[in-house]
Amino acid sequence: MSGAEELEAGWQPSFDDLGRNLIDTTFVVLDLETTGGSPRDCAITEIGAVKVRGGEVIGEFQTLINPGGPIPPFITVLTGITDAMVISAPPIGEALFSLIEFLGSCEETVLVAHNAPFDIGFLKSAAEKLQTSWPRYQVIDTARITRYVVTRDEVRDFKLSTLASFFGANTNPEHRALADARATVDVLHGVIERLGSFGVTTLEDLKGFTNRVTDAQRRKRHFAEGLPSTPGVYLFKDSTGEPLYIGTTRNLKNRVRTYFTAAETRKRIHDMIALADRVEIIQTPTIIEAEIRELRLIAEKRPRFNRRSRFQEKAIWIKLSDEPYPRLTQVRGASSLRDEHGWSGPFNGRDEAERAIEALHEVFPIRQCKPRITLTSMKHASPCALLDLGKCGAPCVGLQSLDSYLSIASDLKFAMLIDSREMLTKLRERMHTLSIQERFEEAAEVRNRLGAYIRGTARGERIRSLTKVEEIVALTRSGKNIELVLIRYGRLAASLLTSQDRLDEALTAIRLTGEVVPASEKVLPASTHEEVEVLLRYLEQDGIELLEIKGEWARASFGAGYARSQLEDLKVLNEKSRYKEDFASSFERSRQR
Repeated sequence: MSGAEELEAGWQPSFDDLGRNLIDTTFVVLDLETTGGSPRDCAITEIGAVKVRGGEVIGEFQTLINPGGPIPPFITVLTGITDAMVISAPPIGEALFSLIEFLGSCEETVLVAHNAPFDIGFLKSAAEKLQTSWPRYQVIDTARITRYVVTRDEVRDFKLSTLASFFGANTNPEHRALADARATVDVLHGVIERLGSFGVTTLEDLKGFTNRVTDAQRRKRHFAEGLPSTPGVYLFKDSTGEPLYIGTTRNLKNRVRTYFTAAETRKRIHDMIALADRVEIIQTPTIIEAEIRELRLIAEKRPRFNRRSRFQEKAIWIKLSDEPYPRLTQVRGASSLRDEHGWSGPFNGRDEAERAIEALHEVFPIRQCKPRITLTSMKHASPCALLDLGKCGAPCVGLQSLDSYLSIASDLKFAMLIDSREMLTKLRERMHTLSIQERFEEAAEVRNRLGAYIRGTARGERIRSLTKVEEIVALTRSGKNIELVLIRYGRLAASLLTSQDRLDEALTAIRLTGEVVPASEKVLPASTHEEVEVLLRYLEQDGIELLEIKGEWARASFGAGYARSQLEDLKVLNEKSRYKEDFASSFERSRQR
């Protein structure tokens, strides 16, 4: 076996990626007998259950139950259960807890019943009357699933007796709980055997057949055949080769299969599958490389069925303009941002960026007008109302010197990049003053502006901390294997999967083969903000070891991250009736800290 094959064999995907194999799944097949059809005014008279795993019976449960009242004559005729038989039987309170103990945990056990809503409905109702919670078991309904497996040409109806006869059950249903449960076991096994020809091998596949699946999903299920169970990127393409949708996963085979089951309910994905002609894959040694490749491909190809990451270059940032009397402006993309200019972002839309600018205007009296200021323009300009409000020194008419104005702009840039304490202090004082005056809507608006500023600035602060680092080598251990990741100036340069005893060799290899990323004064010298944020989330995971850092990986002690930690109590409130009390109390707590 080659080294690559050994690594593939040793790689351990998560249980979520693998799915739960049917042969390893514990099923408990249930059946109830009751005094009528509604759990509101009828009671359970008998419970039968059969526990099976891998096609073998591993336990049975049966008990009569005292319903607390007479059994209707027609029920006695149907089931053969009489009042005399249940007079000494345990009440539902005792029987239910014994049943739950037999069933086991909802993480391990899957319940099966023929017409499951009826049986599970009675059990849930009984639990509710006993003021206890019914465990959230997964449920398979054989009455429903057989309609997708057996045709009307094969059976006249889908009653348990008909299906038991069709599948050759060893027990005939006779309206007694344990006998009917045993018959349902044979029906379940018959269903699973039939579905095996469709490639149904996991619980997720089986459940998929109990829901609606489009014709396109059924016809194109073969797209998932032959795919490897490794990390990578998958691309749904149309007949012309244009990507329709791009995704990433730890397990290509199992993830792509889910698109052709009822677990996929998104309408746009159903529309995409209808147009898809094939699925192509790109295998990667690590999941983080798959995630980064996905981002880059979406930005490059812009597939129409992907919603996020298609226009990463259009993210909104704010910065000080590059002119003699700079002002705050919104810009799309980070290509024009340099550290010599004050900047913040990216923000979640123009409204959020505008609130952040308004927060800065609350503290720093810089101009808000758009015309460029020159000696000639000063002769014809007139000051605006901001001069009277003390929010601008009116450099537009020459009332403020260039040195004085640039000093204020320098303080603003310092707040955006280094120290947010002045912003935090002044705006909190402003909010407190407004709340004392019972001007709560105005206080809320100031709070929202501060929140928008801190969210965008903290985001930019995190991004800047990684894009300034020349090189980071990170390691993740997985059994006998290790993942190595090389990051240069906030860009994934390389990743590989190797065995632990070849670490030194792998370190040399990843440094030599990794992408060369030159240093730059740009905010994003080599990648997009989304790629940097994905890498940051990866580095902040538990179990990540940092083997080497070239350069300084640091953040400002009193930057936006510090400001965010100081504002935990100032939550955005939607209920105006609660606003006064909550706003005042949150300020009181924040002042006392």
